[in-house]
Amino acid sequence: MQANTTLRVPTLAEVLVPKTGILTDAILIVGFALFTAVFAQIAIKFPGTPVPITGQTLAVLVAGGALGSKRGAASMAVYMLMGMFMPVFAPGSAFLAEKTVHFVLPWNGTDGMVWNMASGGYVVGFILGAYVVGLLAERGWDRGSKISLGMVIGNLSIYIFGLAWLGYFVAFNSINAELTFYEAMAGSDVLDKTLRGGLYPFIGGDALKLLVASMVLPGAWHLVNKTKGKS
Repeated sequence: MQANTTLRVPTLAEVLVPKTGILTDAILIVGFALFTAVFAQIAIKFPGTPVPITGQTLAVLVAGGALGSKRGAASMAVYMLMGMFMPVFAPGSAFLAEKTVHFVLPWNGTDGMVWNMASGGYVVGFILGAYVVGLLAERGWDRGSKISLGMVIGNLSIYIFGLAWLGYFVAFNSINAELTFYEAMAGSDVLDKTLRGGLYPFIGGDALKLLVASMVLPGAWHLVNKTKGKS
């Protein structure tokens, strides 16, 4: 009886940069970590919510789809490590308080140890999200009708860590000596406060980013195949 195996297909990066090796891997991994840092500096604030929509998630999904599971996850791990020592995370709320749109410059990223940040779970979730999207891309989901579903699954993977981490902060951590996260956030209980603070404000922006990501990868594949004379 023959074992049932799943065919792995080349990712976009493997087609565009077929050369393999440690140096190639390092360039792609660090390159997409910097790509994510730049997109973190793209922020749009919509009326009705104090939480801006940034390009981070879009960059994470594209990185996973382009690089594949291992290199995609490694790229987001590098991004996380960079953010512990350099201001590559999204701008702080104080900087965006008077802005509707911020596009990269002036650079105003933030940094910090992820375990000390209420949003740190999302940064850790980037690693899982990129891995999941990359794994699906290795099954051909990045160029066919399943692309949108794959992006949704990757985005949900980010929220698994992000919401659980935020819920812990709401339940047990303080903003300062006089104010806890639970007291500062609106809502009736820990779950309600967590969803209000970490999910509901992002739904519209995530839908937009998922749409863009679902077009970017198939579009890139179309150009690659056209260049190579494939249908």
